Amino acid sequence: MTTPRTEHLVLPGVLTAEEAAATVAGILAVQREDGAIPWFRGHHLDPWDHTEAAMALDAAGEHEAAERAYDWLARHQNEDGSWFAAYRDGDFGDVTDRARETNFVAYIAVGVWHHYLSTGDDTFLDRMWPSVYAAIEYVLRLQQPGGQIGWRREDDGTPTAEALLTGSSSIHQALRCALAIAEQREEAQPDWELAAGALRHAIRRHPERFLDKDRYSMDWYYPVLGGALTGAEAKSRIESDWERFVVPGLGVRCVAPNPWVTGGESAELALALWVMGESDRALEILQAIQHLRDAESGLYWTGFVFDDQAIWPRELTTWTAGSLLLAVAALGGHEATCDVFSGEQLPFGLEAECCA
Repeated sequence: MTTPRTEHLVLPGVLTAEEAAATVAGILAVQREDGAIPWFRGHHLDPWDHTEAAMALDAAGEHEAAERAYDWLARHQNEDGSWFAAYRDGDFGDVTDRARETNFVAYIAVGVWHHYLSTGDDTFLDRMWPSVYAAIEYVLRLQQPGGQIGWRREDDGTPTAEALLTGSSSIHQALRCALAIAEQREEAQPDWELAAGALRHAIRRHPERFLDKDRYSMDWYYPVLGGALTGAEAKSRIESDWERFVVPGLGVRCVAPNPWVTGGESAELALALWVMGESDRALEILQAIQHLRDAESGLYWTGFVFDDQAIWPRELTTWTAGSLLLAVAALGGHEATCDVFSGEQLPFGLEAECCA
């Protein structure tokens, strides 16, 4: 194991250099030798959270470990370009959820682009391109006429037309990263551009095309985090439900009005605030969730039930630590993380009002 690069992971009231190194080491301790990163040892791996943890490793300079995580995805991709939703302890031979969720599948493009920006490794990008291409093609086969993305195929292969706003917003970011990869390789993908534009239009203008999950905080901030809403639209959306979801001094509710704050949602909101240029509020959110830090492992508890003053569930998850490290890396100016989440260097899709 190398010594993590922690200078951009130091943030007052959030992480010291020693704490940042401990958090990175905590993720590495969970990673299997074959590259898989489950939630924690003995629990399951899902492809989205596996990728989030790998991105955090890249942000800390642990590029070899991150590359092993992406190689795990490449080795175990299904013939249709997908991955299953859950693998017990990262064992590809022990699938515990055989559904194939579109946002889980698409996120490889975000991770691969982030790794490339972190390392400049053209060989890696070339090697991963077939996996990224197959994943995006799988996802776009579930795009609906209104632009939204059906959220999964069932175990028997039946596609689900119903779309999730959070999932589609994450896919919007993934499509833009996939387009950046294609552009870097000089392999134009005009169909992906049209698909990304139609998806962005649906997110911005047609909330009725998505399942009503309004009580979940992710549906509140993900259109901003995924880059579909920017500027005044992003600001208006965040302000509209701030008091509904943010618990001062504790973090962000996962579900309103439940008295439960979660580290992952809090870190992601902080990252969305940074995207909007509101670093001060982002810092306050990250400082607020340090009560979830486990000093022994360097990892973070998933959540806290504040009316009972109880940690729940009793899980120290790699993806919670990963999301916090990525938010800190953005605030600390880590170039690859900033480029991926700010979207400034990412191509937009061809949004057309004909989708109205």
